[in-house]
Amino acid sequence: MSLILQGVLPAEDVARVRADLDGVVWSSGKRTAGAAARGVKENLQADGSDPKVRALEQFVAEALRRHPMFDIAARPARVTRLMFSRYEPGMTYGAHADDALMGPSEDKLRTDLAFTIFLADRASYEGGALVVTTALGEQEIALEAGDAILYPAGSIHYVAPVTRGARLAAVGWVQSFIADPGQRELLFDLSVTRARLAQAGVAREDLLPLDKSISNLMRMWARG
Repeated sequence: MSLILQGVLPAEDVARVRADLDGVVWSSGKRTAGAAARGVKENLQADGSDPKVRALEQFVAEALRRHPMFDIAARPARVTRLMFSRYEPGMTYGAHADDALMGPSEDKLRTDLAFTIFLADRASYEGGALVVTTALGEQEIALEAGDAILYPAGSIHYVAPVTRGARLAAVGWVQSFIADPGQRELLFDLSVTRARLAQAGVAREDLLPLDKSISNLMRMWARG
């Protein structure tokens, strides 16, 4: 299941992130690509050892975690460090599937989901859509600055070539407490339904059986 998360970063926060990224060092993104993806990755990434970049990572990651849809869609157990990527004209990231495990050898994380938070105004560049292969064909995602897409990390996906301007984004991966995507989608549907019933004025005592079912399904399925 892919899901658009609108307004992860408000306009003023997007402006702050872009301003801070203006002064950082960018280098080839190949150094962080897995062996299979390295040959098709042509972009730039901010230096993750820079304290300014690390502070921006934390700032953006906290905003993502606060988004009300992120928790119920991802059921995050762990989240990787974010990477800030930049695509200039001619740059692209060819078709690939993300590595199943990421991180240092002693502390690897299972990549159940990937996310991209768009940081450049959509009108400021052309091309650069994230294209995800689904059972219904290719899905093109090109969002406004501050919006994000959450999608299965195991899917085949690519970033289309940028033809004008610069595409700026933050990307990362999630290990979910609920590894099975079907179970995760069921819990998401139940949680969204519960929220809508509460908004419609259904009494709390009438929602308790639904709350119990969601909690017990989490208890049955959750894995670290």
